[in-house]
Amino acid sequence: MDFVVVLLVLLVVLVVVGIWFVGMRNGLVRLNVRVDEAWSDITVQLKRRADLIPNLIETVKGYAKHEAGVFENVTKARAATIAGPALADPSKAAAAENMFQSAMKSLFAVAEAYPVLQASQNFLGLQSELSDTEDKIMAARRFYNGGVRELNTKIKIWPNSFFAKGLGFSERTFFEVADAAAIQNAPEVKF
Repeated sequence: MDFVVVLLVLLVVLVVVGIWFVGMRNGLVRLNVRVDEAWSDITVQLKRRADLIPNLIETVKGYAKHEAGVFENVTKARAATIAGPALADPSKAAAAENMFQSAMKSLFAVAEAYPVLQASQNFLGLQSELSDTEDKIMAARRFYNGGVRELNTKIKIWPNSFFAKGLGFSERTFFEVADAAAIQNAPEVKF
């Protein structure tokens, strides 16, 4: 009789551990997929923004033909944000984002010098679309970073930390701004 009780207790313990293990693994898989989805959302919005930039450049070029250096920098920065490495690694994407934001500040500074450009419906429409896209990128980054936080927490907590690496799960990198001091104050754009 004692043997049967011990066997039942062991069986219950194994079932409970098995259920916990499956739940832990499924939770990690779910969070991993959520982070991948969030990263995909970021890349979609970065691509959308990159598609708007040539139109914005052409609009500004029509008014400011002698500002070739600015246009070249914006074009390079745009290319960097949609390049393979930037779309695969959040830290490289953040560096490309910093370069892009700097180039866009220069482009908007050029636009400030041309009041007729600032009144152009095409320019205003592109500016509005770009602003909308920036908001979507910001929201996608928050969603991604939230997913990374949840995944990294689940990987680090005990006893998951013993099994996560063995199951092929690793911590993900947050999409962070490289120069936090540069974004303390919002950029001032006047049109």
